[in-house]
Amino acid sequence: MMAKWNLDPSHSEVQFKVKHMVISTVTGSFDNFEATAESNSDDFSDAKFEFAAHVSTVNTKNADRDNHLKSDDFFAAEKFPEMKFESTSGIENGKIHGTLEIRGEKRPITLDADFGGVIKDPYGYSRAGFEFSGDINRKDFGLGWSQVTEAGGLVVSDKVKLLVNLEFTKA
Repeated sequence: MMAKWNLDPSHSEVQFKVKHMVISTVTGSFDNFEATAESNSDDFSDAKFEFAAHVSTVNTKNADRDNHLKSDDFFAAEKFPEMKFESTSGIENGKIHGTLEIRGEKRPITLDADFGGVIKDPYGYSRAGFEFSGDINRKDFGLGWSQVTEAGGLVVSDKVKLLVNLEFTKA
């Protein structure tokens, strides 16, 4: 039977980074998300990960931008309330394969996977930590809004970096 691992949201975060006007980077996060992991092995090579972020909780520290991101120009949060990832492999050679779904568009994705290890906390619980990262093209997922600057650069880059840090406790 696979060991189940539950997310510790107070020690986890989901972020994205995107170039703005070609010259700077804007960081955003999702304030509400869930994740689970199941594994028989201590190295999580056979693990199954599932993850969902509630896109209505997008937070870039700018209310107008956040509202634009929730709109039909980007996430269409009312129609597609979650961004989801489901692994199709365990962690192998620092990578994890899976399916990412945004706005109802599902695409295969490979993420870098940094497994921090398993420890016992002061209360006797087993904890495991992971850092997942990778790049996506937002247009592959229907996030197509765009404007061009006077110099010809995009206001918002098509490339988006995903950074997901998750800590789990063994159930």
